[in-house]
Amino acid sequence: MEHREEELIQQHAVHDAELRTLYQEHLELKHQLEAFRNKLYLTAEEELEKKRIQKLKLASKDRLMELLNRHQHDGAH
Repeated sequence: MEHREEELIQQHAVHDAELRTLYQEHLELKHQLEAFRNKLYLTAEEELEKKRIQKLKLASKDRLMELLNRHQHDGAH
């Protein structure tokens, strides 16, 4: 996610609880992935969990971008 997008999310999250919650979830998933990346070796179970988290993180980013676009669209009118 680009820095500008994160700034916009934080700006709109003040007034949008769904956006705020989703952003927090996205950050938590990001931290979980970083923990896996810091390991030298992953077990088969950890590899599966890493892939599951990657999918969840991608889905949360898609939803964040959807909400952000809605806010930007609403603000333009």
